[in-house]
Amino acid sequence: MKSASTLKTVRLTHHYIGVFFAPTILFFAITGGLQMFGLHETSRGSTYTPPAILVHLAQLHKKGTLYVSSKKAPPSPSAKIDGAKPDAPKSPPPAPAPPVSNPLPMKVFFAATALALVLSTCTGLFMSWKYARRKSLVGYVLLAGIACPLLLLAL
Repeated sequence: MKSASTLKTVRLTHHYIGVFFAPTILFFAITGGLQMFGLHETSRGSTYTPPAILVHLAQLHKKGTLYVSSKKAPPSPSAKIDGAKPDAPKSPPPAPAPPVSNPLPMKVFFAATALALVLSTCTGLFMSWKYARRKSLVGYVLLAGIACPLLLLAL
C-alpha cells in the first residue's frame, strides 16, 4: 500500500512541476528554435535587420537579461602605453580550415525538436487541465509559472 501512495505523490509532484515550468519550457523551445536560424542577429554582408523583440528574447534566452550590452572593441595592440614605442604586432598562426559540412540538416532537426517540445508541452498542459480534479489549482500553478519569471526579470 505504501508504494501506491508513493507513486501518487510522485505523479502529483511531476504534474504540478510540469505545469509550473511549462511556460518557461515553451519560451526556451521557441527562442532556441529561432536562434538556430540566426534570426536574432545580423550577419556580415547582409541587409537583414532582426526585429528588436527577437534580439531581446535571444538575449534573455542566452544571458538571462533583456538588455543587450554594447559591444566594445578591444584595445588595439599597437596603442602606445606611457609614450613607449609599440612592438611590431605578431601575426597569429593561421587557423585550421573548418571541415566542410552542410549545417542545414542539423538546423532543421533541431528546429523540429523545438517544435516537438512545444507541441508536447502544449498537449501536456491540455491533459493537465482536462483531467484535473481541481482545475483552479492547475490554473493557479500555471499563472505562478508565468508570473515568477516575470517578477524575477523585474528585479
